[in-house]
Amino acid sequence: MLKTIKTIIVDDEPLARKGLLLRLNKFERVEVIEQCKNGHQAIEKIIELKPDLVFLDIQMPGMTGFDVLNKLQQEVSNLPKIVFVTAYDQYALKAFEVHAIDYLLKPVDEERLQECMQKVERSFLTNHDTEQQLQLVKLMAQLTGSNSDEILDSLAKGEPLAVQGYRDYISVKDVGETTRIAVHDVLWVDAAGDYMCVHCNDGETHILRKTMKQLEQELNPRLFVRVHRSVLVNNNAVKKVLTLSNGEYVIQLNNEHEIRVSRSYRDKVRSLFL
Repeated sequence: MLKTIKTIIVDDEPLARKGLLLRLNKFERVEVIEQCKNGHQAIEKIIELKPDLVFLDIQMPGMTGFDVLNKLQQEVSNLPKIVFVTAYDQYALKAFEVHAIDYLLKPVDEERLQECMQKVERSFLTNHDTEQQLQLVKLMAQLTGSNSDEILDSLAKGEPLAVQGYRDYISVKDVGETTRIAVHDVLWVDAAGDYMCVHCNDGETHILRKTMKQLEQELNPRLFVRVHRSVLVNNNAVKKVLTLSNGEYVIQLNNEHEIRVSRSYRDKVRSLFL
């Protein structure tokens, strides 16, 4: 077993590199031997230093993380373990196709990184691609809405996997202008007749001409959860879940706003937050 895991961080954003480095410093076996700011530098250093593990950003100007990996597959006989890092869920399928160990979303969460490093440790012990594949099959099941058996069956038949694409922005149209709201800035959405009220973390409320059903289909269900027939809540905005004396739940958001959970959604909220 390796005494240390020689690691390279590849990301064009200095703050992202620094943040990941600080988190990785907490893992005793991880030794970050190089940080690269672009794909070309990454290829050069990976060939030269032969790391055990690479945290590889996908969206980089000039050469993407996938371009880096494609080039390495031509140049290197023994590839390092790859963990892709990105801000967009849509790249998970591609990460799966190239057999990455795991897939992290920015900003990297400490608990999620801990889980990732456990997978890395196991991969060095087993050194078997099947385990890596099964790990990412589970991720694909979340993203596609399929179960693991269906995904493996599709792969065996050479069939493409369809991933639901979710919006990064909500477009609010008004007279003569369209405002784009980043979904991560949305705290909650509630229905008001034929309109949706989109409440944001800057205190602004935008009026959207859409039905709740339409909006729910466009937003990532891993990020937004329905807690009432007329309310969607951003998971990341939830501060507390309060249990009332009558057994009902009230969700308290980071801005102290409280939303009562309807009876038909209590089980869903319990499974997600309690």
